[in-house]
Amino acid sequence: MTNPRLFVCLFPAILLAAALPNPADAQGAAAGAAAPAVQVGVVTLKAQPVPVTVDLPGRADASQTADVRPQVGGIIKSIDFKPGQEVKAGDTLYEIDDAAYQAQVQVQAAAVQKAEAAVSAAQAQLGRSQQLAKSANISQSDLQTAQVTLIQAQADVASAQANLKAAQINENLTRVVAPITGIIGDSAVTQGALVTAAQTTALATVRLLDPIYVDLVETSTNLLKIRSEFENGTLKGAGRGTGGPVVHLTLEDSTPLPDTGSLSIYNVVVSQTTGTFPIRATFPNPKRLVLPGMFVRATIDLGTNPSAFLVPQRAVTFNAVGQPTAFVVKDGKAVNTVLTTNGNVGNSWLVTSGITDGAQVIVDGLQKISDGSAVTPVPVTLDDNGVATTATAAAATAATPAPAAAAPATSSAGK
Repeated sequence: MTNPRLFVCLFPAILLAAALPNPADAQGAAAGAAAPAVQVGVVTLKAQPVPVTVDLPGRADASQTADVRPQVGGIIKSIDFKPGQEVKAGDTLYEIDDAAYQAQVQVQAAAVQKAEAAVSAAQAQLGRSQQLAKSANISQSDLQTAQVTLIQAQADVASAQANLKAAQINENLTRVVAPITGIIGDSAVTQGALVTAAQTTALATVRLLDPIYVDLVETSTNLLKIRSEFENGTLKGAGRGTGGPVVHLTLEDSTPLPDTGSLSIYNVVVSQTTGTFPIRATFPNPKRLVLPGMFVRATIDLGTNPSAFLVPQRAVTFNAVGQPTAFVVKDGKAVNTVLTTNGNVGNSWLVTSGITDGAQVIVDGLQKISDGSAVTPVPVTLDDNGVATTATAAAATAATPAPAAAAPATSSAGK
């Protein structure tokens, strides 16, 4: 049982202890009131001319495509090519049995001879009639008949010669030749197959792969944005080559095509359903690295932004509404600044507004600061991969790595 006298004696001491301040609480309050400046790694930015590009997906297509179809019917006597080989325009691809066509040529040749013989007879008859007409031994009507007979015989010769030429053409068409130069695909028929004139099924297809076309798609919104940037001076030039923007191609396995291409807009109509318009790039393809149907990515050199800033991607985050932001040191404090970006160059964002010349952008220590925090800037350097390489930067990021920026699609016109 608790002693009442002991409780009465201890009660004043308990009240006194509760009234005294906690030493730990006092230390915390003092620390909060006099928080030291946070050491952060910064890079100092300078305005510089920056090449501007746009990346677009595309599909490769042959620059020329021609189906091989017979113009006469018959039995395939021979196939004179191997699928996948290069053929030149005029090379023989198929031979159709021409026996019937040779016979027709002979028939028409005989018809020509017969018509020419009739002309000779009509000329002789007309000569005799003219001699008789001089001595009035023939009527004028008979003379005119002789003249008409000669004209008809001459017309028969012309008709027979045309028929002979048609027969010869048909005989020549039994040799099916390549309509264009290119790579020929597999044959749809085999030796001994029966084909007909102008049949719907192609015997084979020839495609010209050098040069190769790449069909791209861009939105009309980005087209207007690029045009506006040229007009207001944000973009200057039309690529670093002659004849318009230069285009670089990356294959499906991320291999860059060694040759650059040229650009052309081959259709000036914007799609009513997607709001896009087609663009065609032409590339040399001597080694046949690009084949029709391949999915590729094209990088188009639009020009140069004469005064832009390259902000490291590790310094950029996105706020709640999706705007890119970065912390900039101003008067010893970290100020969260909204940026306007126009694509990326390597590991940096191309920033067109929000940054001034000489600005110190925080790239390390971001996890320790918030908007308005007191900071001590320490210059750092970044390597080609965007990683800080100085000792101060390593110390600033030892606790927690900098948050990765959520990068939109790499495009100069996609922002």
